[in-house]
Amino acid sequence: MPPSATSAADPLRIYGNLSLVEMAPVLLAADRFYDGPTHIEHGGVMALWGEGSDLASLSSTGQADIALNTETQALRGASAHPELRFIFTVGECPYRIVARRSVGIETLADLRGKRIGTQIGSSAEYFLDAMLRTAGLSAADTTLVPFMMRTENPLTLLPEALQAGVIDAVAMWEPQVARAQKLIGADAIEFYDPAVYTEKFSLCTTQGNLDDKAMRPRIVGFARALIEAARHLRVDPQPGWDLVAQRTGLAPETIRDAWAYYTWPATLATDTLDFCTAIEAWIAALAKRPARDRDALAGLIDDSVVKEARAG
Repeated sequence: MPPSATSAADPLRIYGNLSLVEMAPVLLAADRFYDGPTHIEHGGVMALWGEGSDLASLSSTGQADIALNTETQALRGASAHPELRFIFTVGECPYRIVARRSVGIETLADLRGKRIGTQIGSSAEYFLDAMLRTAGLSAADTTLVPFMMRTENPLTLLPEALQAGVIDAVAMWEPQVARAQKLIGADAIEFYDPAVYTEKFSLCTTQGNLDDKAMRPRIVGFARALIEAARHLRVDPQPGWDLVAQRTGLAPETIRDAWAYYTWPATLATDTLDFCTAIEAWIAALAKRPARDRDALAGLIDDSVVKEARAG
């Protein structure tokens, strides 16, 4: 349905990865703080154009008005659809590597040749590569063992794979890293550096939606609801935990264990362009195409929704 055919009576169609703790502010905003109806589906930014993702974990049908992804997948989508706009940073979380000391891992350099469970072509692989480069290595110096939701090797099996010795380390987003660390106990060693990589879980839409006189106020209204939801979660996270548990099937204690690693900025992060510029180089190399320059990437970022939401 084209934006011009929508009205305030239609549900705002929101697509995001419903296996993630990062969805907590979105779920709470829709449940408590947004005035209009919403329809939340599993998926990612490709749904903004009614397209399915090339990742099994983000497969979906239908079309989104707004959609959520890590910056990595959003930038991949924007390569084919430069009308994508980053409009809000919903959550931030530094990724972590958790490894087994018992296989001789004491430093990042010790990951050379080790089997590392991650999701190929994702923010997790980017994070792993960036971390290894601080030790003079890259992901190519390890053996990557792929895991992905909605496949035969879902991410939920990562902790058990580490415990069983099928892999030597996990490089992933929460809460599976927290689960893995808990399972192997004193054998665990962790590596992370927020300055090297901190995920920005982003709310995106299209320029067409932002230009549409009926759609724009609804998007601004949801941004306003996200600001309220984030404020609430900082004081009382329990409603967010409950909603995430209902949608993801994660155990409440798993969500609580991972929660401390998250922050809820309720704005558009000021370093979004720097972040996107660094990641774009990695994505372009994978895709064997020229990297977009900083000016092109700047055109993908629009802080007007956040400004309007805060002014209202």
